[in-house]
Amino acid sequence: MFALALGFAGWSTLAAANVQLQRVALEGDNSSATLTLALSATVHPHVFVLAHPWRLVVDLPATRTLQTLRTPAPAGVVLSLRQALRSDGTLRLVMLLRSPVQHQLSVRPGTSAGSSVLQLVLSAHDAVIVQSVPKAAPPAPLLPSHAPASTDRNIIVVIDAGHGGMDPGASGPDGTHEKDVTLAIALALAARIDQESGMHAILTRDTDRFILLPDRMRLARTAHADLFVSIHADSVPNSDITGASVYVLSERGASSEAASWLADRENAADLKGGVSLANVDAKLATVLLDVSQSAQIGTSTEAADRVLEALDQVGAVRKREVQHAAFVVLKAPDVPSMLIETAYISNPGEERKLRTPEYQQRLADAICRGLAGYFRTHPPEGTLFARQRHGADEQAAPAPSSASPGAPAG
Repeated sequence: MFALALGFAGWSTLAAANVQLQRVALEGDNSSATLTLALSATVHPHVFVLAHPWRLVVDLPATRTLQTLRTPAPAGVVLSLRQALRSDGTLRLVMLLRSPVQHQLSVRPGTSAGSSVLQLVLSAHDAVIVQSVPKAAPPAPLLPSHAPASTDRNIIVVIDAGHGGMDPGASGPDGTHEKDVTLAIALALAARIDQESGMHAILTRDTDRFILLPDRMRLARTAHADLFVSIHADSVPNSDITGASVYVLSERGASSEAASWLADRENAADLKGGVSLANVDAKLATVLLDVSQSAQIGTSTEAADRVLEALDQVGAVRKREVQHAAFVVLKAPDVPSMLIETAYISNPGEERKLRTPEYQQRLADAICRGLAGYFRTHPPEGTLFARQRHGADEQAAPAPSSASPGAPAG
């Protein structure tokens, strides 16, 4: 992980309370991108870079955003852009990057009195240059103060809002579109996950746009996701049916994906952990892929079971056991994944609930609770959760006996 903060002489050391982000623009080409932020007043931003996956983060202290503000679509070296309001009042913008970048930050007066325009120019680069931090503008800490800098990475959860754009998904009796419900829940879930110390969310889409199913899966692999969660709202002809259900990849789906990967090994990306299928014989490649897929399905099932238990505390659960299916978005052979049918949009009562921000938040809270509970019990190595888990295990271990070596026990 690399950290980088930029400060500007002459800027106020105290950000104005209730600064408002009024406009966000993003444009770029294959090797660059420019982010432009229009603010109601001048703020002192903290900018830093995270690796694995590469992300650039902009923290705007004491800043809020317009409720009607739309996040721009990805452009140039930026794969996705999302925002979340942190508990200390800081507005955080996170850009998922195609590659390492250099960046240059500038500020100029806005069109209205006291307003400002912040511009961040990104350019692709093989290495990130770490600059010194001015004493007047220390960077926001990325880790707890007691955490070693080389460990404690965030657990990455990629959240996929089902459907979008020209694909509305299912529709309820009153005309509610699945794509709108799933986006609202996904945004709430991302914000909720980012409130968990040691977890970070990345969205496949944060606007109403169409994304091919394989591209959603590829984004999760590019982001080195620890888990991929796809949000949906089911529909059936029988409008009396209600309840949530959670799916993971079936053996049939795994077999078809394995066949596809093995048939195209020369072009296949490395498996998670850097294991390549391109330069090994067919038998070994089959074994490696089988091991990866088995681990993926096992992890997915355990995490999905925790989420299902949490959803059972929010509303009806249609299927009380984790289901298995061959959904395309679940087929990454090395990224644990689940698809959550949050409710039946075809049921009039559940459609009404799915439209309300209160119920959307309750679903987001439950899903996050299930995911965090799983990862605290089964933390990936190198994460903050893993260190906390190891520390708890050490504290729980019995103290060594005070008896001298060789002395009889008891």
